[in-house]
Amino acid sequence: MKRRWITFLLFFAMIPAVAVGGALVFRERHYAWVSLCVAILTCLPILYDFERRETGSADLMVLSVLTSLSVAGRFLFAWLPGFKPVTAITVITALWLGAEPGFIVGSMTALLSNFYFGQGPWTPFQMFSWGLIGGLAGLLARPLKKHKVLLCLYGIFAGIFYSLIMDLWSTFWMGEGFSLSRYLTLVAAALPTTIEYAVSNVIFLLALTGPIGDKLDRIRVKYGLFRESESDN
Repeated sequence: MKRRWITFLLFFAMIPAVAVGGALVFRERHYAWVSLCVAILTCLPILYDFERRETGSADLMVLSVLTSLSVAGRFLFAWLPGFKPVTAITVITALWLGAEPGFIVGSMTALLSNFYFGQGPWTPFQMFSWGLIGGLAGLLARPLKKHKVLLCLYGIFAGIFYSLIMDLWSTFWMGEGFSLSRYLTLVAAALPTTIEYAVSNVIFLLALTGPIGDKLDRIRVKYGLFRESESDN
């Protein structure tokens, strides 16, 4: 239980504080250090379990494969800016493996794929938003796995949430501090892209949840992966 609260504190308090604080204090400077801090905080729960042998090398390999798949999906659909399978793969990971693996896959996808798309002060916000989408999906795994309508609604929510977080970064970047009027203007301007995010999430969730979920279910049972997450889900 104590570890759960520490993880909750990391994902829902410390990581967003680092991302927002880095944007306010450093702006476009030293963003690499902010991204590194977010990456370290993201991986701390899994690294802690690995040291205690609660997470094995097979678990880490599965996370690496899923992250690589998510990164490759972002590359493959680079020609469609708002149409990506990243959210779907992150959510599917969380549904079958748990909130922490979901957060890690979403967060590390943003960091690793941006070595191609371009690193910048926006990277910590992408890491946080995709990570939190995975973390929340893990907490809501039971109803999302049982009801396809709820899963589609979550895909829509994820698209809106991601866009709102990135508009928050844009607000910080465009001026000193936060301006509600500037933020609302950016949200309105990004509405077409937000809709595209939401629609693409639903499409990829419907297309990928069955095939990837079935495979994750089999290997999780066969190799005893993420045992704590299995009991939670």
